[in-house]
Amino acid sequence: MSFEQQYKVIGKTKLKKLSTVPDFEMNPKKAIRKLEELSRHLSKFQELMYAHNRYSFLICIQGMDAAGKDSLIREVFKSFNARGVVVQSFKKPTSTELEHDYLWRHYVALPEKGKFTVFNRTHYENVLVSRVHPEIVLTERLPQIKTTKELTAGFWEKRYREIVNFEEHISNNGVIVLKFFLHLGKEEQKSRILRRLSKEKHHWKFSPEDVREREFWEDYQSYYEETIEQTSTTTCPWYVIPADDKALCRYIFASILLEVTERLTDVSLPELPDAIKDNLSKYRERLLQED
Repeated sequence: MSFEQQYKVIGKTKLKKLSTVPDFEMNPKKAIRKLEELSRHLSKFQELMYAHNRYSFLICIQGMDAAGKDSLIREVFKSFNARGVVVQSFKKPTSTELEHDYLWRHYVALPEKGKFTVFNRTHYENVLVSRVHPEIVLTERLPQIKTTKELTAGFWEKRYREIVNFEEHISNNGVIVLKFFLHLGKEEQKSRILRRLSKEKHHWKFSPEDVREREFWEDYQSYYEETIEQTSTTTCPWYVIPADDKALCRYIFASILLEVTERLTDVSLPELPDAIKDNLSKYRERLLQED
């Protein structure tokens, strides 16, 4: 079974039943070499896709704090032409963003044709963090919501439908949407946060929120399960990837991307118009005759 088939979400999702470590082992150095090879293949595909000018990729990455999102993006996409991949990291909405609906800032960050865009944290924060801390929704100043008591199950179900419709719309217009949850164990997260605290060069990565949010671990797991179940579709699937081993997590992630790109068999270099193709020798001769 391919990684794409193995880790794609189909039906009910119970994160407690899914391991945070892969069911295979690989020498760390070999994993790095394999990742570098995969990254080069993906980079070549992106260049071909840019010339084809019909598709783009939106890669959505979610995970608990310290799940390895930043380093995964850095290592997987480092072989790409800098113009071929854009990384968007979404933090708390700005005052300008709050003047629009919650999807607006994500819509304007969508990839141009021929490019990969990576959302490091995504529009799904609006049904995850906002679900754990519902007071955040009040900052959106929705006409029908005055207090958190009005955030019923129906409200969240409607928001799931809005997100699915958003992704379906962009998918119909050539954006390949792939969503990844980096499935990190609670003890591994604790170890990673402690490492940040023990080394001064990593102190900048630490936020007191990393510790406070651990108190809501079970809530997050529950809402991730519901979110993934409600929004994983045939055209815009979710993948749950074990994230306790960073090297293997990156390898699995890149393997899935490559598997998806290989199915796009219509991506090819465009043909030159006959009027240009028939005169290539003339253009060459003209250039050679320049002073």
